[in-house]
Amino acid sequence: MPAALLTRPARVRQELSSLLRLATPIIIAQLAHTAMGFVDTVMAGRVSARDLAAVALGNSIWVPVFLLMTGILLATTPKVAQRFGAGQHAEIGPLVRQALWLALAVGIAAAALLWNAQIVLQAMNVDPSLIEPAMGYLRAVACGFPAVALYHVLRCFSDGLGHTRPSMVLGLCGLLLNIPLNYIFIYGKLGLPAMGGVGCGWATSLVMICMFLGMLGWVKWAPYYRPTALFNRFERPQWAVIQRLLAIGVPIGIAVFAESSIFAVIALLIGGLGASVVAGHQIALNFSSMVFMIPYSLGMAATVRVGQALGAGNYRQARFAAGVSMGAALGYACLSASLMLLLREQIAQIYTADPVVIALASGLIVYSALFQFSDAIQVTAAGALRGYQDTRITMLLTLFAYWGIGLPVGYALGLSDWLGEPSGPSGLWQGLVVGLTCAAVMLAIRLARSAKKRIRRGQRQPG
Repeated sequence: MPAALLTRPARVRQELSSLLRLATPIIIAQLAHTAMGFVDTVMAGRVSARDLAAVALGNSIWVPVFLLMTGILLATTPKVAQRFGAGQHAEIGPLVRQALWLALAVGIAAAALLWNAQIVLQAMNVDPSLIEPAMGYLRAVACGFPAVALYHVLRCFSDGLGHTRPSMVLGLCGLLLNIPLNYIFIYGKLGLPAMGGVGCGWATSLVMICMFLGMLGWVKWAPYYRPTALFNRFERPQWAVIQRLLAIGVPIGIAVFAESSIFAVIALLIGGLGASVVAGHQIALNFSSMVFMIPYSLGMAATVRVGQALGAGNYRQARFAAGVSMGAALGYACLSASLMLLLREQIAQIYTADPVVIALASGLIVYSALFQFSDAIQVTAAGALRGYQDTRITMLLTLFAYWGIGLPVGYALGLSDWLGEPSGPSGLWQGLVVGLTCAAVMLAIRLARSAKKRIRRGQRQPG
């Protein structure tokens, strides 16, 4: 039945069903990616504290670079979605071919940054005995960055067409492959030398390459990609097209980097408050990161739904899809916040048996529960705004909320006496709540204005 003939509750159910069909495979893929980092940490930690520290240091550098890189390449999704919604299948192949050139360049540049990250480790006053294994780990991971950049463009291409299942299947395959590869490289099996934590880097790199090859084969042979004629011809890089991709993608990358890096800065700020405080913070942060994967995935699905509706010229449906996405994210936030408040001590006990750390972590999980609502709104609104290709103002609002409001407020409450007795990590997490709430309000207003402006523009166009 056409959407115009459905009642509003029926339209909501229909849109929610379409959203969840897109988002569920993305959620599974994101959780599989998060689990790979968990596996690396556990397996490296069983070798020695030195190997665990090297992997942890390496992760603190390559993960933000990875997020910046993949954020830039996310520009592919809304552009493909709009062309697909408009039925312009012949225009998708040329666009994605240029996105692949961009991915190759960005992937090589990111790999070069990791290869020369020793300067960063030295500037951070890292223990000299840890620099060598950390650099070995980083350089191993760097070898997989060009491949994972190409994989990400193909994933965005597939997502933009509404096919999110490949990323789920390949994410799970990558997780399953990561475990035996870690075992082989870390402990020196099949005639290879034991590499310890550095072996985690080589395993990660090989998984990246295998995931790219898997996605390449899937896109090449699956029949639903053929109308785009992606592999029918070879094209040289075209700067005008790449420049348009960068205009959308660079603000996305910077916004994602700004959000992820603020948590790293907070970890550095509390580093001098004692091991128990750091451990409590890490527990709350790790659990919050896993919970965040679901609204993040809903935001990625919102990009596709909004982009496809805009491409079809249905501007009111685009606004409706954005609203349903935010409603779904808020519904999830109600559930996650309630469970975190009720089970905060049990959650902390999963990670440690230390009563001091449990008390600290469970206290911080309360703040994590409080920002579930604002976090759900801001990440879903950002995803919908990507569908509108409205990324530059989104980046500025995000930077202002996190770095102009959240971090200063957190520092003032937690580590200074400007507003009374410093409250330590609690104050820093209160700053996160304030920053995320500001981001949620500003991005929601921006989304409403962008949707309204697009509807007005569509009404002025001649029929």
